Amino acid sequence: MSLDKLDLAIIALYLVGITLFGLRFRKRQRSLRDYFLAGRDIPWWAIALSIVAAETSTLTIISIPGLAYDTNLTFLQVVMGYVVGRVVISFVLLPQYFRSDLYTAYELIERRFGRGLRSVTAGLFLLTRAAAEGVRIYAVSIVVSIALGTGEVASIAIITVLTLIYTFEGGLAAVIWTDVVQTAIYVGGTLVGLVTILHLVPGGWTAIHAAAASAGKLQVFDFSTNFWLPYTFWAGVIGGTAFTTASHGTDQLFVQRLLAARSQKQSVTALLSSGVAILFQFALFLIVGIMLWAFYRVPSANFGKPDRIYPTFIVSQMPHGISGLLIAAILAAAMSNLSAALNSLSSSTIMDFVLRLRPQTDERARMRLSRLATFFWAMLLFGLAVLALHKVGRVVEVGLQIASVAYGAMLGVFLLGVLTKRANQRGAMVGMLFGFSLELYLWRTHVPWTWWVMIGTTLTFVVGYGASFLRKPSPPPS
Repeated sequence: MSLDKLDLAIIALYLVGITLFGLRFRKRQRSLRDYFLAGRDIPWWAIALSIVAAETSTLTIISIPGLAYDTNLTFLQVVMGYVVGRVVISFVLLPQYFRSDLYTAYELIERRFGRGLRSVTAGLFLLTRAAAEGVRIYAVSIVVSIALGTGEVASIAIITVLTLIYTFEGGLAAVIWTDVVQTAIYVGGTLVGLVTILHLVPGGWTAIHAAAASAGKLQVFDFSTNFWLPYTFWAGVIGGTAFTTASHGTDQLFVQRLLAARSQKQSVTALLSSGVAILFQFALFLIVGIMLWAFYRVPSANFGKPDRIYPTFIVSQMPHGISGLLIAAILAAAMSNLSAALNSLSSSTIMDFVLRLRPQTDERARMRLSRLATFFWAMLLFGLAVLALHKVGRVVEVGLQIASVAYGAMLGVFLLGVLTKRANQRGAMVGMLFGFSLELYLWRTHVPWTWWVMIGTTLTFVVGYGASFLRKPSPPPS
């Protein structure tokens, strides 16, 4: 079985429809406040759904089921940490962001430490976000090439061009409101897929549950103290908390959404409610993986990569119409994440670098530069995705690893700024160098990625605080 005309029509209708919907917001972009912060007039529930969409991506939809297919439900322990991290951000970082009229997370660093460290943190965000997003876009090619047979490079190009069109014109408002639509599509599509799998497995949920339980596939908690296991309760909750505190609290991709809220209270509400939604969502994708295991009962190596299992099932087993809906749902997540990345990369480029060099630029020229930056990043991400085609394994873990390499150093610097008064720019830079270097080293070891952010944050904070007390030697008397 393969996609027929009905499936292709559904996919085409989605691609054209979401692009036209995003273009509806282009007339509202009159200033950088509109383009990068949607006028700070987005309701909390839309921001919450946009955060969920930005956190999901194609990696989540195709790789999390593959992870559950090979293992069990213990990844949920990491997601529990994601929820705790949101609480930390609400009390520690969000009050700092709403004390001033900020456009990027790294403006806070300049106000606390100075311009030099702002440039370093913003530059690190641009590098690591671009690298991680390249892997995420590559994940799209897995789905589209299986479904449409267009080839991996052409698949990446289709999604990049269509997403660029409405992000280029509509700014953050287009990003957030298309996120709302796309979240409904991919969650609804996944629920339809789940029900369909239930009908395809003889015996339905009763048979799936019995087989999965006997094989240990339904295990959620692992209280093992083995440091080298990535998905224990301790690694999941502690590591997940550190990861999300860093990602949602220091990464412009998420902070930008929180700054678009009408007030700090609405921003907190959006962040916490997105945590509840993300816990449900990851549980849904993991259950789909368990159900696919019950259906196939063959090693994941039979599919080439675990990430190919769910897309293969959709194309080969789903009824026509349903398969088209599910492919459209996966594309929805991909376009949602890409649009978020483009707008956040553009906002940091313009606000943290360009306008600091050209502060007298008028508003019309600023808007033109912002759109040019969006186009530049779209082309660069396309190139990085093509490079990633044959370089990665299980994409969800590779994407998380790339992000983790920078997040520890970033979070350590932000905590130095927020929690201490004695830390200075020189000390923070030294701490950041040590933290980032350690995390690069960890990538070459067998230390689980779930611990990287916590380790990097701790070293950055301790070294940065200590180095702040070291004074430069006084010049000798003349």
